[in-house]
Amino acid sequence: MGLFDLFRGTDPASRDLQEASLRRRADIAGSLAQGRVPAATAARLQATRDGRLPWTATLTPAELLIARSHGLRPIAAVSANCWLHYGHSWTEGHQQGWHLALQRLRDEARAAGANAVLDVKMRTIPLAVENSMDFTLVGTAVRVDGLPPSAEPVVATVPALEFVRLLEANVVPVGLAVGARYEWLADWYGDARQAWRGNTESRTLSQFWDRVRRAAHAELRRNARDQGNGVLAHLDWSQMFEVESGEGQPTRYLGRHIVVASIVDGRPGGWVPYEIGMALDMRAGETPLTGRVRHHQSYASNEGEGAI
Repeated sequence: MGLFDLFRGTDPASRDLQEASLRRRADIAGSLAQGRVPAATAARLQATRDGRLPWTATLTPAELLIARSHGLRPIAAVSANCWLHYGHSWTEGHQQGWHLALQRLRDEARAAGANAVLDVKMRTIPLAVENSMDFTLVGTAVRVDGLPPSAEPVVATVPALEFVRLLEANVVPVGLAVGARYEWLADWYGDARQAWRGNTESRTLSQFWDRVRRAAHAELRRNARDQGNGVLAHLDWSQMFEVESGEGQPTRYLGRHIVVASIVDGRPGGWVPYEIGMALDMRAGETPLTGRVRHHQSYASNEGEGAI
């Protein structure tokens, strides 16, 4: 559009595009408020389900071959996100953010007529937006040959190959569990600072750190209990910061810990890991929460806070 076009007004074609854009934005806003899939997204997923649009997938060619050979038919790549502001609790915020995104991912999978979402990757964007964070999930919705669409599609962070292997072992990935804890410690007596003592354990910090981690793992178990009978933990993330206070005030320490797991449900005769164990999402040396590109490195350290 040129400068003089501003004085002539918008042409009919541009006006129609603007109105359509406004309608889409209004529908998206209404969908978020009502907990439903936007109309344009639902129409696209249903067209993909019915074969009127090409199917899409996040799986590799080898995983696609395995999936099809075991009766899994890819329908569409699905995604969901939630940008959550922590109103009063960082700990509860991480639980709420991931689970809102998880429910929206299930809604998209349901609109696609899927039985499961495989290869789910968890992503965050580390932007300097105070007291808030983005929670994003991306995966591939699939149908299982011979099964009708599911009212509550299974969500699995494992790739298609490991999903098939778990099914063969009578273990079904059913969802995600999150345990998070955020606590402050005020060191009134200076017990945490023992540099002058040489190689001596700081029991104050050891006990504080143990309490934070145990609380996060306990929350993970509570979160998983109603959905399955075991978990495969694939992220164990921790940070501790030392924060200097003003004159006459104690040094404070901030400890925060997150553990994320795939919830599994073992059928009779299946193997179920009742204790939390670091399985790295069944892929040695990898986690779906980190990557080489900084833009997608979840829970990146804030170096400005002075990590210790």
